[in-house]
Formats: sequence, structure tokens, C-alpha cells
Amino acid sequence: MDSKLDPFQKPVGLDDDFDTSNPNLIYANPDKWKIAADILERYTGTAPEAYQKQIILTNFGHYMERFASLCDDAEVSEGSAMTAAHSKKMGVSIIDFSIGSPVAALIIEILATADPKAVLFLGICGGLHRSLKVGDFILPTAAIRDEGASRHFMPPQVPALPTFKIQKFVSQIVVEMGYDYRTGVIHTTDYRFWEFDETFKKQLYEERALAIEMETATLFSVGFASKVPIGALLLVSDLPLKRDGIKTKDSARAVFREFTDVHIEAGIKSMSEIAERGEHIRHYRW
Repeated sequence: MDSKLDPFQKPVGLDDDFDTSNPNLIYANPDKWKIAADILERYTGTAPEAYQKQIILTNFGHYMERFASLCDDAEVSEGSAMTAAHSKKMGVSIIDFSIGSPVAALIIEILATADPKAVLFLGICGGLHRSLKVGDFILPTAAIRDEGASRHFMPPQVPALPTFKIQKFVSQIVVEMGYDYRTGVIHTTDYRFWEFDETFKKQLYEERALAIEMETATLFSVGFASKVPIGALLLVSDLPLKRDGIKTKDSARAVFREFTDVHIEAGIKSMSEIAERGEHIRHYRW
């Protein structure tokens, strides 16, 4: 393995007496790295070295279908648990990893073995602020860690933050495409049907979070722990604090019909152009 890319190379100047590397972190444990690479190939049908350096994450098969239709050279792979597709022409891969914080933690950690230069999560969220409407874009500046997965990777006092340079470039692309976006804090929870819990809803009002969903904080936290640069562009799919605002089967279909094409197009354009037009994203070693 090239020493420049060797995830197990000890940082220069780090004294053995003060080496606090955590063997739970994937880049500090060769055995874990090997198993994670195997899991990535088994779950997605693609070996780490076959991934493009810019990767999109999604929760929905529709996004995979649109990716395949927009990228005429897309090669789709079916794994035991997930689906992936790759476009060498665009320099972008996409993974449908399903839904929820535990699987979000898994996919971002095992993606470290593919050495991605930029990862972008295209997720949907429930808008909480009264000014939001269905179809709005949100670029999260931070996420509240109200889920159980990220605590296994980072102490509770560590905020869940995206990689700034990814968010900066995505914001530029969204504006170039003629759309607007909001920035702010997202609440990530593993609590389903929270809409019927009045105490929980009161907490959301007090937090002043813009929106709520189930993966962003986990992806940011585990990406930080695993040295995977990651950002997110979220689409408001429903307004659960408003009367009749909770997403239904019919309203979900309407969202996919009206808004998701622009969402995936913005993601592909951002990841395909960030290598050439975006600022250098530094990979830190702790």
C-alpha cells in the first residue's frame, strides 16, 4: 500500500507515550479495515477500489433509477443489502443504503475503505420551521445527535458537522441551477412516530431546528470519526408540525414526481464537478 494513502501510518511526531489512537476507529485497526472492505463489497456488490472518488448516498430506489437514466454509462451492482451504481464519465458513484441511523453509521464507516474524496447525502426531511414549504432545499450547517448510533464513534459533546467545503460547493451549484436553499440545524432522531408525542414536539420548538430526519447527524459524526469528507443536501418532503402535514403515500408520490429529479440532478452535478471546480478538501490525520 502506498504510504501516502496508508490509513495505518502513524502521524509524524506522535510520541508513543501519548498515542491515543482508538482501535475502534477504522483507520487505526488493520483487521477492522479488511473486514469493512469485505462488507462494502458484499453489501453493495462493488469492491472498494471500483468506487469513483465522489459518492452520493441516498435512501430511495427512485434516485438510483434517475442516476442510471442521467448517466448513460452507469453500471449498476446489486449487493446482499444495498444497491450501487457507478459512472466513470461523471466520476461519481451512488449507493442506496436504506433508512435509519444504524445503517447510516455502517455505510459511511465502510466507505472509508474506498478512500472517497467527497460524499454527499441526498436525503429528505420533515420541515419544522413555519417558513418552509414542501420542495425546499436545506443545506445543514449542523445536526442534533438525538440517535443512538453516533455515540459509539464520538463523545456526546462533539457536534455533528458537515465538511464545510462540500457544503460550500453544493450551495454554489444549487444557485447556478436557479434554486434557493436554507441553512440551519437539523434534528436527527431514531424516534419514529414522534409526531404524536406532545412533549417531544415541544422540545423541537425550543431547539429551533429547521427540520427533522433520521440519518444526517450519524453520517456527519461517523464521517468525522472515519475521515470521510461528507456533506448533505436535504429536500423538505412534508411539514409534520402543521395540520394534515404528515407525509402520506399519496403526498410522498407527489414529492417524488415534482421535486426529486432536481434533487438528484443537483447531487450529480455537485459531485461530478467538485474535483475540478471545488476547493481542495484536506484529509486530516489525528
